[in-house]
Amino acid sequence: MRYISIALVVLLALVHAELWFGKGGVPRMMELRARLAEQQAANQTARARNAQLVAEVRDLKEGLEMVEEKARFDLGMIKPDEILIQLSKPRR
Repeated sequence: MRYISIALVVLLALVHAELWFGKGGVPRMMELRARLAEQQAANQTARARNAQLVAEVRDLKEGLEMVEEKARFDLGMIKPDEILIQLSKPRR
């Protein structure tokens, strides 16, 4: 009976060691959970950026207001018979 108890304790110790130090142990799972959280945050950022780009493409396809706005602010274009006045902040 004594040998069976010792064998069971040794087996239990091996299983416990595998749980803590093995390939699929607790530290590895904690590392994977941290990496998963980082990846989910990166995915959320990418989803927000994609939604913004989808909205911009939709605006460009549907109307000329977005095209005009981009031309005015990015390229500095003006309409005929329009006067452009640019204000700048004073330097200190």
